[in-house]
Amino acid sequence: MSVDVSGSTVLITGASAGLGSDFARRFAERGANLVLVARRADRLEELATEIRDKHSVSVTVLPMDLSAPGVAQKLKSELTARDIRIDSLVNNAGFGMHGDFASADLDRMTSAIQLNVTTLVELSHVFLPDLLRGRGLLMNIASSTAYQPVPGMAVYAATKAFVLHFTEALWAEARGTGLTVLAVSPGPTHTEFFDVVGTQQAAAGHMQTAEQVMNTTFRTLDRRNPPPSVMSGWTNKLSALGPRLGTRRITALVVSRMLGNVRMRASIEK
Repeated sequence: MSVDVSGSTVLITGASAGLGSDFARRFAERGANLVLVARRADRLEELATEIRDKHSVSVTVLPMDLSAPGVAQKLKSELTARDIRIDSLVNNAGFGMHGDFASADLDRMTSAIQLNVTTLVELSHVFLPDLLRGRGLLMNIASSTAYQPVPGMAVYAATKAFVLHFTEALWAEARGTGLTVLAVSPGPTHTEFFDVVGTQQAAAGHMQTAEQVMNTTFRTLDRRNPPPSVMSGWTNKLSALGPRLGTRRITALVVSRMLGNVRMRASIEK
């Protein structure tokens, strides 16, 4: 692995379920101590007990609402008070919605932007001095939706496009520092994500397992010189080529049809 995590401390957000809990298990297998952050304390404690019993590593649980403004500095202060220094950061927390933009709940959309974008940027910035002290890892979870406009998931896809481009830019800035920076873009995956979205209609294309996403991620990290980003699944990689081969008009229309051809209603009641 380009990053030797054995004996180091990895902070993972959104760790109570889905890919976050799988990342926790994989890093623990490689000897990393963990800090797990999410809203659901019971789920975090259950996961922490499992990992401690199986891998004999330290696991710190911090239940927090990561969509709250200013949470990054609050988290940093809490860890400083506990004398815990972070060596690697996995920004996994995020959620999406499905439906037309005009009738979507504005508060929920802005909460998604806060969590998927603002909190991710703040956490990356707040913890960057710690990550740069060693040969750590900054890994941000993007999405296959980051590679094209996605009618019906307009805000979510736009936030993930930000994550992808932001992370790739940091990869270039971090050259020569010893810090590994990687954006991981899963496609539709069998997790709780679509329960939060509220429909399986948003899962266009082949559904992967979380294990497949983990295997892709850690194979990439095991490379001597990891790329700035990686997409999980050959079908997702092929679909990402679409915007390069066709016009943006065609791309938006094709993706719209794949996700149920979501349209704005002719009139919106105020």
